[in-house]
Amino acid sequence: MNATVPPPDAAMSAPAPPSPRRWRRLLLLPPLLLGVALLTWQIRADRAPDAPVASERRVAVEVVEVEPRALTPRAVGYGTVAPARTWRATAEVPGRIVERHERLERGRLLPAGTLLAQIERSDFELAAARARAEIRRLEAQIEQLEVRRENLQRSLEIQQRAVRLAEADLERQRQLFERGNTSEATVDQAETELLIRREQLQNVRSSLAEIAPEIDVREADLEVRRAELGDTELDLERTEIYLPFDARVAEVAVEQGEYVSPGTVVARFDSVERAEVDAQFALSQLRPLIPDDLELGRLDIRSLAELPRRLGFDAKVRLSERDLDVVWEARFERPSDRIDAQTRTFGLIVAVDDPYSMARPGDRPPLTKGMFVEVVLEGRPLADRLVVPLEAVRRRDRGAALYLADADDRLEIRPVILGPVIDEHAVIADGLDGGERVVVSDLQPAVAGMALDITVREPPPEPTALSEARP
Repeated sequence: MNATVPPPDAAMSAPAPPSPRRWRRLLLLPPLLLGVALLTWQIRADRAPDAPVASERRVAVEVVEVEPRALTPRAVGYGTVAPARTWRATAEVPGRIVERHERLERGRLLPAGTLLAQIERSDFELAAARARAEIRRLEAQIEQLEVRRENLQRSLEIQQRAVRLAEADLERQRQLFERGNTSEATVDQAETELLIRREQLQNVRSSLAEIAPEIDVREADLEVRRAELGDTELDLERTEIYLPFDARVAEVAVEQGEYVSPGTVVARFDSVERAEVDAQFALSQLRPLIPDDLELGRLDIRSLAELPRRLGFDAKVRLSERDLDVVWEARFERPSDRIDAQTRTFGLIVAVDDPYSMARPGDRPPLTKGMFVEVVLEGRPLADRLVVPLEAVRRRDRGAALYLADADDRLEIRPVILGPVIDEHAVIADGLDGGERVVVSDLQPAVAGMALDITVREPPPEPTALSEARP
């Protein structure tokens, strides 16, 4: 056999293939070399890695810069319009309605002096005629008595003269009798004549004395008849019912031909010269409108009557409904007579003159009975008041507080004393200075000293309504 055997050196010199484990070790070498190189570079550069720095977070808020400003206190109340005067046309005499005004209908406007209704007059005209006839009869009787008194006065003068003559004749006869020139019978006759004259004089005086009482009786009867005639003529006037002022018909209760008795309501009317609103206000609303320098003293009738003038309120009545917004100038007339037991509100009565004068059909309605309206009262302007949005007022256990941004834009929590609340704004009575910045944003939580990222809001407009703040 000639087999060929390779030499041992040649077999041992051929390379063996690498194993898989070795390949994995070779893959770890580059990252290790890279890390060593970086570490060497940092050591050589003498640089340590930067440590993370903690930064303070700022909370974004809105603030308003508060400056002193003039403020007009206002109060808003609500009430129902009513006429200042109402009148019931009432029958004062009995009778049948023989005439009624053709425009006597509910809702009609009628001028003063309109003849509304006519009651039958015939019975009163007959009574007046009888009274006039009786007056003429009594006047004639009095005239007769006056003539008789004049005649008796003349008779009295004659009888007085006759008595004087009889007294002189008796004295003469007595002197003659004493001298013996006449008889005693003549003296007796003269004395008898004197007595007769004196009796006649007395009769005239008695008749004359009776005249005066008779005349007094007739004159008394005459006054009674004249009074009866006056009543009858007054009843005749009352048969015509006239409207005393410009008014609107509110109700009609009778028809022509109906019989009415005294006290029967013929119609009801509302005046159009002035309207009134008894508006209800919270007592706290009215307090800021009272001037600080107002001294009422003792509340008597005179001071209460002068109260509207001394308060100096400006008033407006406003009707706002859908696309309708109408305003009437008004004036504060007087306080109401009571406080509403349910709402605890107080009534103030304002008046609007000529509520129909500015009416325009389809554009501006008249201020009529039954409208529910808003009443705005304005007091005297208040100077140098600090006003903040109501949302900036924070409620605390011990009252109210404000969040302020200090000079370093950090939060300060400060207690304050509130004045009145005006619409969506509050007046600060104490605890705040002009120029300070008040936080209006809601902070949850609010920690004193926290950093703020501030945005300045525009200052609020002037308030339009007023009520009392409640810390």
